[in-house]
Amino acid sequence: MSDPTAVFSIYDDRDREIRAVVQEVYDALKEKGYNPINQLAGYILSEDPTYITTYKNARSLIRRVDRDDLLQALVRNYVNP
Repeated sequence: MSDPTAVFSIYDDRDREIRAVVQEVYDALKEKGYNPINQLAGYILSEDPTYITTYKNARSLIRRVDRDDLLQALVRNYVNP
């Protein structure tokens, strides 16, 4: 008997990385007193890094994630929880 074929997604690992970055940025924004949802949405819509605080290196972290990859990950996770 052969083992069943393993099905995996190349997005799983990348989505986990993106989720970790977004969570760190969210936490940094919240700690600084910003509304993290509004700030992240502003960043995603404009790609203007000034929406993200430099506190805890959050701006540098979010800039490591390509905006298209971020949007795709958000949609994938919203549609397929």
